[in-house]
Amino acid sequence: MKNNNEKKRQKLINKLIFLNVYNKEDQQLYELSLSKLEYEYRRFKLQNHPHGEYGSIQWV
Repeated sequence: MKNNNEKKRQKLINKLIFLNVYNKEDQQLYELSLSKLEYEYRRFKLQNHPHGEYGSIQWV
């Protein structure tokens, strides 16, 4: 289980670096827990969603 969580952490770290949320040299990134990394990734994805803060497209 620990190895699986470590793989998830590394995958999220790589995604956050690729998306320029964090800098590769930022040591803080490597110290974040899996749950915090998941939170940061979800937060980034929501902020950059095409519908943004407006939610689903609604017909008027």
